[in-house]
Amino acid sequence: MMQEPVSPEIFDVAVIGGGPAGATAAHDLARAGRSVLLLDRAGRIKPCGGAIPPKAIVDFDIPESQLVAKVRRARMISPKGAKVTIPIEGGFVGMVDREHFDEWLRERARLAGAERRAGAFARIERGDDGVAQVVYRPKGDASMGAETRVRARVVIGADGARSNVARQEVPGGDAIPYVIAYHEIVRSPEGRDWDAQQCDVIYDGRISPDFYGWVFPHGATTSVGMGTELDGVSLKQATADLRAASGLSGAETIRREGAPIPLKPLAKWDNGRDVVLAGDASGVVAPASGEGIYYAMLGGRFAADAAHATLTSGDPRKLATARKRFMRLHGGVFWILGQMQKYWYSSDNRRERFVAMCRDKDIQELTFDAYMNKELVKAKPLAHVRIFFKNLGHLTGLAKV
Repeated sequence: MMQEPVSPEIFDVAVIGGGPAGATAAHDLARAGRSVLLLDRAGRIKPCGGAIPPKAIVDFDIPESQLVAKVRRARMISPKGAKVTIPIEGGFVGMVDREHFDEWLRERARLAGAERRAGAFARIERGDDGVAQVVYRPKGDASMGAETRVRARVVIGADGARSNVARQEVPGGDAIPYVIAYHEIVRSPEGRDWDAQQCDVIYDGRISPDFYGWVFPHGATTSVGMGTELDGVSLKQATADLRAASGLSGAETIRREGAPIPLKPLAKWDNGRDVVLAGDASGVVAPASGEGIYYAMLGGRFAADAAHATLTSGDPRKLATARKRFMRLHGGVFWILGQMQKYWYSSDNRRERFVAMCRDKDIQELTFDAYMNKELVKAKPLAHVRIFFKNLGHLTGLAKV
């Protein structure tokens, strides 16, 4: 007698990608009692300044041990070298090293019950029963390219800005705009001229013609990098110039990393059937600031909630709730930051005015309130009015730089 072919093993949810979004989704689903596969390409480290606001630390139970530094000042530097130092009153911005932080998140998901596997996602197929089959190539497989299949009732695509899951499964998933970010992790210098509690944000067209450069302390190490959407810009040369300007040319280089960073949330995050996106795959990196860790983790949580609701109800329309919830909370902030980036980052003259504008105490206070608490501050209407007229003065060129 011929034996029936054995169906691939089945999970409630397969999470593709083990960054902050995917690891958070896997953790939440495992804690909810779902069977979860967390598939990640081991060894990849995303270039990232590593900043996380206090709200992320609280909302996602990030322990003190994961913070490699606490930043208490942000210094903005204009094309002409003007410097504006903004104190973070009554708090700090936590800094993490993505090499260790992402692994900690993945391991936390495993301890919660998710099954971790290292491999490269290839595609999604569907058998006669209509259940998604995730096809991947296990890392280190001796047969060099042999494919493995698992079935999953829901798939969460958290595989980065150029997500293969999004390209295959979600309308518009192949057209996400992005910048290329590049950074170098260097050994932090010692001495009184080095401020380990201050991050520098450099608005200078010679470093980045359409974004910015950064120098973010990570305790024993420092992240130095920049991003751009434009072709023909030498990322390595720009970073070398930034290191020179920051007195870090002679610092030991520990590693170099580059990756795409999305610029705009996708219009759709699910396929209406069994796939939902999270993190960079869905485009949730804040314009202008480039902040992504908090938004990725929140997107992962919402994707997990949507997957859980879909499995519980049998209604795939629940997958769309991930995007609806996220955009209800943060869509307005993303739109405002997008307009800021389009206008203020478009020339060095405007960057000069932008940095000058940030000397204003009202702007500093409301900006950091919004950053730390992840919501637009509505309790200070007079400050908003003052900011409107100051902003208008800079837009028209009437304000002095």
